[in-house]
Amino acid sequence: MYRVRTLNLYWGPFEQINLTHLSHNIANPIGFSYSRIESNRLLNDLSKRGRIDEARHMFDKMPCRDKFAWNTMIAAYANSGRLTEANLLFHETPLKSSITWSSLISGYCKYGCEIEAFELYWQMQFEGQKPNTYTLGSVIRLCSTMGFRQRGEQIHGYAIKTRLDGDVFVVTGLVDMYAKCESILEAEYLFEIVADSKNHATWTAMLTGYSRNGDGFKAIECFRDMRTEGVESNQFTFPSILTACGAISARDFGVQVHGCIVRSGFGANIFVQSALVDMYSKCRDLNSAKRVLENMEINDVISWNAMIVGFVREGFEEEALSLFHEMHARNMKINDYTYPSVLNCFVSVKDIQNAKSVHCLIVKTGFGAYKLVNNALVDMYAKQGKLDYAFMVFDQMPDKDVISWTSLVTGYSYNGSYEDAIKLFCDMRIAGVCPDQIALASVLSACAELTVMEFGQQVHATIIRSGLESSLSVDNSLLTMYAKCGGIEDANHVFDSMETRNVISWTALIVGYAKNGRGKDSLQFYDQMIATGTKPDFITFIGLLFACSHTGLVEEGRQYFGSMDNVYGIKPGPEHYACMIDLLGRSGKLDEAKELLNQMVVEPDATVWKALLAACRVHGELELGETAAKNLFKLEPMNSVPYVLLSNMYSLAGRWEDAARIRRLMKSRGVNKEPGCSWIESNSKVHTFMSEDRSHPMMNEIYSKIDEIIILIKEAGYVPDMNFALQDMDKEGKEIGLAYHSEKLAIAFGLLTLPQRAPVRIFKNLRVCGDCHTAMKYISKVYLRHIILRDSNCFHHFREGKCSCGDYW
Repeated sequence: MYRVRTLNLYWGPFEQINLTHLSHNIANPIGFSYSRIESNRLLNDLSKRGRIDEARHMFDKMPCRDKFAWNTMIAAYANSGRLTEANLLFHETPLKSSITWSSLISGYCKYGCEIEAFELYWQMQFEGQKPNTYTLGSVIRLCSTMGFRQRGEQIHGYAIKTRLDGDVFVVTGLVDMYAKCESILEAEYLFEIVADSKNHATWTAMLTGYSRNGDGFKAIECFRDMRTEGVESNQFTFPSILTACGAISARDFGVQVHGCIVRSGFGANIFVQSALVDMYSKCRDLNSAKRVLENMEINDVISWNAMIVGFVREGFEEEALSLFHEMHARNMKINDYTYPSVLNCFVSVKDIQNAKSVHCLIVKTGFGAYKLVNNALVDMYAKQGKLDYAFMVFDQMPDKDVISWTSLVTGYSYNGSYEDAIKLFCDMRIAGVCPDQIALASVLSACAELTVMEFGQQVHATIIRSGLESSLSVDNSLLTMYAKCGGIEDANHVFDSMETRNVISWTALIVGYAKNGRGKDSLQFYDQMIATGTKPDFITFIGLLFACSHTGLVEEGRQYFGSMDNVYGIKPGPEHYACMIDLLGRSGKLDEAKELLNQMVVEPDATVWKALLAACRVHGELELGETAAKNLFKLEPMNSVPYVLLSNMYSLAGRWEDAARIRRLMKSRGVNKEPGCSWIESNSKVHTFMSEDRSHPMMNEIYSKIDEIIILIKEAGYVPDMNFALQDMDKEGKEIGLAYHSEKLAIAFGLLTLPQRAPVRIFKNLRVCGDCHTAMKYISKVYLRHIILRDSNCFHHFREGKCSCGDYW
């Protein structure tokens, strides 16, 4: 019997190798072949253990280096990121095989050097070397990581051409590439054609693709099929399916996956645990998320971040802050994703002092230069009304993106600094930053509040030119802007062009028509809204009742008011009661208004008493007016309106001493009457006027135009109403004073500067006086102009001598 003797070529741990002894053996002709094989084996061991320099030293000592040695050394350099050395060695290699090329290409792909990787890939083919599955896998992974779909398709074409498209390794890479490039249908097709050779990596790639592309239901279906096929899940599969469960709030299925994780032995894997915390948090099961977090042996910052985000999302800001303090106490490595969630807590809790402390911690820990953190700081300070701090952080940012600008623009608009919001928006455009939908909605809201329609139209044009997809929030803001600026036809056009509408869209139009004196149209839109199945909200009924009030529809107003609670379960607020009292007061039903006041289930606020006082002034109900005024003195002691109205009521009733007493009371309390001012937009500039204002550069032309206007409208029948003039002047002085009211100066400027027959839009901070209201009707008739005047109460559309308000304002 012959016995085959097996030679044991392993000399023991490679740490004990004597390189001198090895060189001696290599020099021995008898033992040369064995030494080369052993040298290659040891070279490979050193490379795999990351001891690259020792491997290179050994490589240099080898007198005869074969393909394996060269390829091993190139791969070692490439895999460790030492690409320059790998490239040098690659060019020194006497004979390059496909493995040689693939080793270097793999290194370039691994470290994101896409230009070098693809150049080498094309050069490899040019020199007659055929890429193998390993080569294709590397470049496909690079395409996946970088989102290079077009190049990925080229690689796919080559795989088909060389019949490598059936290799499971290549197909898995292609499925992953197409999924990451948002081409999920192509990924599905490839997944299906390898039905018999799918492995766990292929299934995981497809499942992850569904999850990444937002199709949680298909991801769940894929996971079920995978389990049915008997393919085991691993630490890569479970996080993907848990992410899908969290995205669609499929908690029950997530619990089942949790059971699979425990049975499969991956319950202690940190990536799986982190995904569990995130899934339970997104499914609003914070207790389960907290239990998983507490059972984790390693303090994983990603898991803690997910838990904090979950608390913030559900409104548990105190718990989120407590978790953050615990992270800090444990000396965890807090990252740039932790701080934004923590800063978001302070928006709700309004704790500016602790917010500043966290800001200091951000600076101390070196995160002050992180864009994500700075954006969160700007947003937090802006939402807290600390605009100076918000701007300070913003101004110090070296790199501002659209989120940075949007946070500041939105903050200024939200806090009532509308002019600053518009200026910032202009700066944003000058800086070359394209506004997003949130910024556009915010600046349109600022335009609406300032009633600068021309600038709003420019923003509208920017939206059209930008090619941004239709956004409900932007469309609603556009609609509201036009309605608040008196362009109700433009608002209607925006409404008609909207692809989707919600209650805010309908309400904006209903309120817009009501405020613009078209109450019946407002009620018709309400009927259309109900027909679409859209339920009205709190604001909708304010618009409806306002429309009824300014159209004299008492019975309809009663029905709408009653339907709030009875039909829609909306409890009337002070604003609704104020509208009803205004409606009843305008109709002379003061007794019913008083009865409604006594039946209020909420405490009457200033709006309610103002509505009652205004009704009493119109109908001369002095006693009830006194009650309303006295309540307003308590609620708004520094508001001049109730003092002035009550004083005027006393004067009209001939009670001069009481009128003087109210004026003295007003003076003793330091209450100053808000000066009336009117403004008009022309050539994208806003021009403001006060009564008898002589500061405007076109003062002489304006006053000449006023003289012309008064002459012409007097010829048409206008008679100055001296009740709205200062009482301590003679008749001529009163008439001159009336002629130079702020709204008349604004209309004169508009007639001088605006194109012929263009609408003249004027805005006033107070209610328009009766004399100016009458004069506007005559001006619209004499000059054949559409005059739109918005005062503190509503819009007045003057056309051909008539006003949309029905002459009661």
